[in-house]
Amino acid sequence: MTTPPKVHRYHASAEESVRPTAQAVPAAGHGDIRVAVRKRPAAANATTDEDERERFMRTDPVEDGLAHVGPAPSPDAGEDLEAQLDQIRRENLSERQLRIARRIAALHQIEVASDEEAVLRLRQRGIDPSHRAALGQILSSEGSRAQAAPKAGTVAVMPGKQVAVPAGRPGTEVGPPRPSLPAREVLTEEKRAAEIIRIQQDIARRRRRRMVMLALRLLAFVILPTAAAAWYYFALATPLYATNSQFRIQSAEGQGTGGAGGLGGLLGGSQLATNTDSVAVQSYLTSRDAMLRLDGDKGFRQAYQDPAIDPVKRLPPDATNEATFELYQKSVKIGYDPTEGMIDMEVIAPNPQQSQEFSLALIAYAEEQVDQMTSRLRDDQMEGAISIYQDAEAKVLAAQRRVQELQQTLGVLDPVAEGTVVMNQVSALETQLATKRLELGQLLSNAQPLESRVATLRGDITRLEEMIAQTREQLTQGGQDRNSLALISGELRIAESELLTRQELLAAAAAQMEAARIEANKQVRYLSLSVAPVAPDEATYPKAFQNTLVAFLIFSGIYLMLSLTASILREQVST
Repeated sequence: MTTPPKVHRYHASAEESVRPTAQAVPAAGHGDIRVAVRKRPAAANATTDEDERERFMRTDPVEDGLAHVGPAPSPDAGEDLEAQLDQIRRENLSERQLRIARRIAALHQIEVASDEEAVLRLRQRGIDPSHRAALGQILSSEGSRAQAAPKAGTVAVMPGKQVAVPAGRPGTEVGPPRPSLPAREVLTEEKRAAEIIRIQQDIARRRRRRMVMLALRLLAFVILPTAAAAWYYFALATPLYATNSQFRIQSAEGQGTGGAGGLGGLLGGSQLATNTDSVAVQSYLTSRDAMLRLDGDKGFRQAYQDPAIDPVKRLPPDATNEATFELYQKSVKIGYDPTEGMIDMEVIAPNPQQSQEFSLALIAYAEEQVDQMTSRLRDDQMEGAISIYQDAEAKVLAAQRRVQELQQTLGVLDPVAEGTVVMNQVSALETQLATKRLELGQLLSNAQPLESRVATLRGDITRLEEMIAQTREQLTQGGQDRNSLALISGELRIAESELLTRQELLAAAAAQMEAARIEANKQVRYLSLSVAPVAPDEATYPKAFQNTLVAFLIFSGIYLMLSLTASILREQVST
């Protein structure tokens, strides 16, 4: 990359150059200077009348904005010059402020030998070169002077005298000479090449300085922290061993049962049925309860308090449960896949045997947790069914004892059979009674029946009627020592009906208990181990290269964020 040198361009052409006049006219005001300007040769027929020349040369004084600036005081006045310059040097002004003071002094045509003297001379004239208002006032006055300066072909008038100067007329010069402006320097190839080389060297020097600063910042914020992290992971970190295992929670319910209907039948054989159980087991294994049980059974805390472990991973001798639980969460990693229903467990320990023992203990804790989650539901279901069955069985026994008591008390084994016997006796007696009545009717049909025969038949008929009446009284009326068959039959029938009802209820309770038992068996959950924990023979952690790379990316991101923040703040402050 080459940058061409910048050269100030004062005039567009040689005809527009400013040439000082040979004669000077006394100035009016504070140092006003007028020069004759010519742009091109005058025409051949230009006028030479003195009045017309005075009319063209008439002008008014121009306000330059520096009327308040007085002449420079004598160097002998006030304090010694060197003492004043030393006092200004002790102010530690910047190079930019000194350079601006030197330019302002040159603008006011003040001859100075150094930048500090330029500051001193400006302050003696009441100008503060570091004040923004003063700089603005000077620039505005220079702009007004540039606008009020006469152009080529215009008129310059001095107080008390008017002189007309035709544009471009040779030999016509008025007013004091204007300070000489820098001449147009001829830029040779050697100077151009030297300027380009100087610019390139300056650019290269700035780039080297920026690259050095960038390298120092990267070294402080990225390389050194990354090197420290790499030294820890490769040299200091204690090797840790991880044991992986995999298991799932399964239900005892049949996968292809045809009697299940509705949404429960659709989800009964899927992993959604055991989703909540798997999540509950995962939460339990990562809880403080599991950590305390593992510490009490297998000594989890003592395993990480070994002096051979590095200080970053080692637990202090008086470690609290919170610190131990924080390390437990980093050492036991459990993940659950809801699509497959698998629970992946990784247990990290300083020793491979300890890692395997911790993994087996946690799997046993998970099995106990699964049994506890479903045991209460099973117990509640079976307890209700068993209590109903026992009550029905007790009532059946009570009804059966009531029937036996009635049979023993009344002396009747079967009221129906007893009634049948009595009715048969009545039927036989009525048959005999009907026969006797027929015989009596035949005897009475004779003209002279045999009285003895008639009396015998009538006596038999009377006795038969009495026997029939007594037999019928056994069915409806009891005697002094026994109850009637109707009362006995009624009480026995009530007891037998109650016994039959209790037997039906007992059968229903037995069926309900069996259904509850089947349902409770369906609610059983058990842990199925897919991948058994096996002790590793090589250290799994730390992963030195991956961790170092992650540390490098983290520190680089932090440095990038800080750099962007600093750049934004610097830009806001500068604007």
